[in-house]
Amino acid sequence: MHNIQLAATQIVQQVLVDGRNLNQVLDESLRRKSVWTPAQRAALQDLSYGTLRFYGQLNAILNLLLHKHMTDQRITYLLLVAIYQLHYSRAAQHAVVDHAVRSADILNPKIRGLVNAILRNFLRNEAALLEQATLTPEGRYSHPVWWIDELKSQYGVAAEAILDAGNGHPPMTLRVNQRKGSTADYLAKLTDLTIAARIIAPDALQLDKPVSVDKLPEFFAGAVSVQDAGAQYAARLLDVRSGMRVLDACAAPGGKTAHILELADVEMIALDKDEKRLQRVADNLQRLDLKATLFAGDAAHPHLWWDGKPFDRILADVPCSATGVARRHPDIKWLRRKKDLPAFSAQQSDILAALWGLLAEGGLLLYVTCSVFKQENQDVIDRFLTENADAKQLAIALPCGALLPNDQHDGFFYALLQKHS
Repeated sequence: MHNIQLAATQIVQQVLVDGRNLNQVLDESLRRKSVWTPAQRAALQDLSYGTLRFYGQLNAILNLLLHKHMTDQRITYLLLVAIYQLHYSRAAQHAVVDHAVRSADILNPKIRGLVNAILRNFLRNEAALLEQATLTPEGRYSHPVWWIDELKSQYGVAAEAILDAGNGHPPMTLRVNQRKGSTADYLAKLTDLTIAARIIAPDALQLDKPVSVDKLPEFFAGAVSVQDAGAQYAARLLDVRSGMRVLDACAAPGGKTAHILELADVEMIALDKDEKRLQRVADNLQRLDLKATLFAGDAAHPHLWWDGKPFDRILADVPCSATGVARRHPDIKWLRRKKDLPAFSAQQSDILAALWGLLAEGGLLLYVTCSVFKQENQDVIDRFLTENADAKQLAIALPCGALLPNDQHDGFFYALLQKHS
């Protein structure tokens, strides 16, 4: 256990101190020690994700336990990992403490006694410490203060549910490939394998418990894909029909591209700025036996890649703060800054303006973000509408285009625009 604690400590420190991406750091750590068992790898992921998911609460508790500033950052993050284990995991408490002391002995032998005392103090006073931690906003919601304030300003009483959802575990949802069979038929196949699931959208099945994809029937034959139910709105809102020319302007990793192709025979152009991420689109399409033309290019600069032929439909799933998917990527909560929002908003406006010139008259453009903040959502659309008289926002079956994160889907924003003369 102490090796897993040490690895998680290093991962959390690299995210919070160096500002690195959690998935990237975790992948690097797992590659460095390939001898770990699947259970150990899962434990490392849980400690890393969990500590960052509840960092606000854990840090508030640690501040209550420390009588002075801890000069050794490595010990600070080890303690956060251990407190997460003690409160949230099923590991034996004495084992967690003993291994944390052993880990401290490796990092800084002079502080091993302090680590032991702090963790045992936590166990003696756990309930009181948890209650005291809620007295600060970060301790109560495990989100940064600016994020909490922004949500309360924009959503009022609904903000608390959004914050709670941001600390939960995301559901595992499948998208059934309608070219291979119906959603009901695939549900029956899952039932035969005693994999409990339910239909929550035309193409979407939500599993009661996550499973590895190799346990899903016909996954590698392209029968299903893993895709959040909120993300599955895109293809159907775009109202694609066979024979249309369609652009997915920020396509990687290709889930929405594939969904469109599963619903209609279209001429699909999948664009992404990142060539490496574009390869993931190619891999997904190959597994699903679907075809598209792939281009590496910047959606904000179409003159570098566009052939001059207008598109009937454009999907603009633009770069954003990803604040609607924070429960899948808990590092986002601690890496994002309030100043990032206007920067994303400017980039989104540039992309939207550039893509509008590629849309055929009467065509539809679907603007998408996975952000919960209006600065990246309706504010961008409202500015665009005032600057483009040929643009009209169409009504869709979502309140203000917003899908707020809940137990069925992540947070998304959709705006459907039509071009007229």
